[in-house]
Amino acid sequence: MATMSEPDDQRRDVTLALSAWYLTGATAVGKTAVSLELARRLNAEIISLDSMSIYRGMDLGTAKPSPIDLAAVPHHLIDVCDPWETFSVSRYRELALQTVLDIQSRNKQALFVGGSALYLKALLRGIFRGPPADWEFRRSIEAEADIVGDEQLHRRLQAIDPVAAHQLHVRDRRRIIRALEVYHITGRPISHWQMEFDHAHRADECHVFALRRPRAELHQRIANRVHGMFELGFVDEVRRLRAAGRPLSRTASQAVGYREVLEYLDNGGDLATIQERVLIRTRRFARHQETWFRGLSECRFIDIASPHDDPVELAQVILNQAPVIH
Repeated sequence: MATMSEPDDQRRDVTLALSAWYLTGATAVGKTAVSLELARRLNAEIISLDSMSIYRGMDLGTAKPSPIDLAAVPHHLIDVCDPWETFSVSRYRELALQTVLDIQSRNKQALFVGGSALYLKALLRGIFRGPPADWEFRRSIEAEADIVGDEQLHRRLQAIDPVAAHQLHVRDRRRIIRALEVYHITGRPISHWQMEFDHAHRADECHVFALRRPRAELHQRIANRVHGMFELGFVDEVRRLRAAGRPLSRTASQAVGYREVLEYLDNGGDLATIQERVLIRTRRFARHQETWFRGLSECRFIDIASPHDDPVELAQVILNQAPVIH
């Protein structure tokens, strides 16, 4: 059976990640405006912490910073790859840490901004890279899944690793196969390996701030955002992506809003109904994000509510609450 231990470079990477600043929170909570003011006060450059903003052409649905915002503060890791390309958490982490080093070499702070909790956790705690791929095993499981279906594959994982199965959607074939592969190679569930590599930190050991709003207010902001997306031409954006002639990657095609509009373009229907479905799914996604952030000990929550949501004031609140780290 394979054995693994955390390498020294993993610890160095986490130390580097902990030297940066982070502004996170659920979708539509108001991160962008606060981040620009915070970056100004910190003499920082912004690194996107958004798993969908990495894709070129996916602009309205991911609420990318405007050209004015991009001109005000240097931004990184936006439009990194095409939406039909595969992009992993480990690849993001690698690029993000390289960017932190680059920014710090110019005597500036690195400020991560976004709501991708999995990316945030990977930076703060490291990731389990796992054994190299066993392509023969993968091909056999892929062939099996084509015959018995994704549900049966998920049940197989549940039998050997119920923790991982609970965390993975039944349709997430790629990650289910990887979990089965790790067990096949190492004899231990992937969830056990991940827990060994999951070293939490206290909030006073890092600068991680999560914006939070009352549920009703956040829901209204989400409704305004979704309505604005469609008003600005979200359907046309998705239509252009589809017209590129290459299918979106599995990850990109599952982005909130894009999946629903792709189905609308393929099957037709009532656009108002599609917009409502996007709104409902976005609210569910926001709740999921909030659950993730509550589970990260590194997060220091900044509770805000209108009319006390001026970005200048909120940036000062964050700086006032920032721990002194030696």
